[in-house]
Amino acid sequence: MACADVARQVRLGEPERAVPGQEAEKEVQPMRLFLSGDVMTGRGIDQIMPRPSDPALYEPHIRSARGYVDLAERLSGEIPRAVPFDYIWGDALTEIERREPDFRIINLETSITADGIPEAKGINYRMHPDNVGCIAAADIDCCVLANNHIRDWGPGSLDDTLLALQRAGIAVAGAGRDAHAAARPAVLERASGRRLLVFAFGCPSSGIPTGWAAGEDRAGVNFLANFSEDAVASVIRSIDEYRRPGDLVLASIHWGPNWGFDVSMRHRRFARDLIDSARVDVIHGHSSHHPLAIEIYAQRPILYGCGDFINDYEGIGGHEEFRPDLTVAYFLDVDDRDHRLLGMELVPLRLHKFRLVRASDDDAAWLGRTLDRECQRFGQRMRLRKDGTLALSW
Repeated sequence: MACADVARQVRLGEPERAVPGQEAEKEVQPMRLFLSGDVMTGRGIDQIMPRPSDPALYEPHIRSARGYVDLAERLSGEIPRAVPFDYIWGDALTEIERREPDFRIINLETSITADGIPEAKGINYRMHPDNVGCIAAADIDCCVLANNHIRDWGPGSLDDTLLALQRAGIAVAGAGRDAHAAARPAVLERASGRRLLVFAFGCPSSGIPTGWAAGEDRAGVNFLANFSEDAVASVIRSIDEYRRPGDLVLASIHWGPNWGFDVSMRHRRFARDLIDSARVDVIHGHSSHHPLAIEIYAQRPILYGCGDFINDYEGIGGHEEFRPDLTVAYFLDVDDRDHRLLGMELVPLRLHKFRLVRASDDDAAWLGRTLDRECQRFGQRMRLRKDGTLALSW
């Protein structure tokens, strides 16, 4: 693929100082990744799709998923119905395609089912299986499922989700029909034979019920109850079971609260332990509804929180100081030989009429200032470029 050559038309952010071997850049064969945070295609998003689910909800304040469409239309104007499957991706699809990533990975926070009984947790997402084309439309390679919405409509909704993604040819990580399947990575392979292993873990701090943990004979998520030494050792064993020489390893973790920029010291220690002891190359964190700081540790990226990417929150008030309408597409170039990070670019986007559009200059500047402030705490800087994208330097 064209993305295997660093002489690309689209260049990613680069480190401020050269690292050993960078002078031979033309020989480097990077693996380019597209990562996003939470993709929520249920409720209002599902209602504008060609085959919406039963809109009935059991939330305290809204009893129909159509109510979320109404809220968005009051703010932004009429939203079309029975939209094409690529509608929700909007400008993001163009930005992804022009960068030609090797692999595209999202955290899917929605049950794909037409049936089931809602779990007693207050908020429940589901999308009709006939609408799975909205995930396939972006050529997503892997959906991470270790999160607090993937079986919102009962145990059977997880089975339905796994089946729908399998039929769509999309790999999954972080959930399965038993504990072994839930812990198994998605194995993504380049034409050259180089592999990316995607392991996914869900933590109670993100709101995942403990009863959702996969068991020997129980479907569920790959549940990480704590960040102890035993937990690190368990992750090491799981990774070593599948790793081959040369494999690049990504750990996708659903952790922490929805709002606020604080990064738990427990998260920071655990991420570093995974890099030091489990030889993880990329930490892909999510759960926060807005982007959090990025840390580069041992030349490996730690994305503590990628923020929401697609949701139906448009028109819902509250938390305006975090600008939840702004989202980010992350593009990482990782050296195919020693797995160090070569560059990272962030593309700011905005949710408008349940569709992603490029952020305005002012919005991109706000996001750049905010992430620069947060990244400075970890020794990194975020720079706004003339084209409105953000580049991480370290």
